[in-house]
Amino acid sequence: MSSLETLLPLASSLANAKGWDDFTRTLMLAGKSLVPLPAEKRLAETEVEGCESPVWLATSDEQGNLMAYSPSKVIRGVLAVLLEKANELTPQQRSEFDFERYLSRCQLERYLSQSRGNGIKSVIAKLKGI
Repeated sequence: MSSLETLLPLASSLANAKGWDDFTRTLMLAGKSLVPLPAEKRLAETEVEGCESPVWLATSDEQGNLMAYSPSKVIRGVLAVLLEKANELTPQQRSEFDFERYLSRCQLERYLSQSRGNGIKSVIAKLKGI
């Protein structure tokens, strides 16, 4: 397994969660680690289309780090896991990285409803293009 595929701490804690309650608690705690996208960057052009809950995703600084926000605690947890990995990658690596497989390895796809899963696919498509 390449170093690019290594699960980072938030993803690893989800992968090691035991049962639904532990997984949900771990996901909510992951969401608390997400640095929220400032309100002034929550604009129509940074909003991710196709999400059940509103989601905004944008670069945050001159280094090109990504930030995101959603009012949904579950989605904030998923965003924290995604951005933890995305911000470790170069824009080129990010555009080629298999985020769906990464989320699968930390058990997330088992816990997302179909509508949430579709929204996360929209988030992944947008973050790959930033």
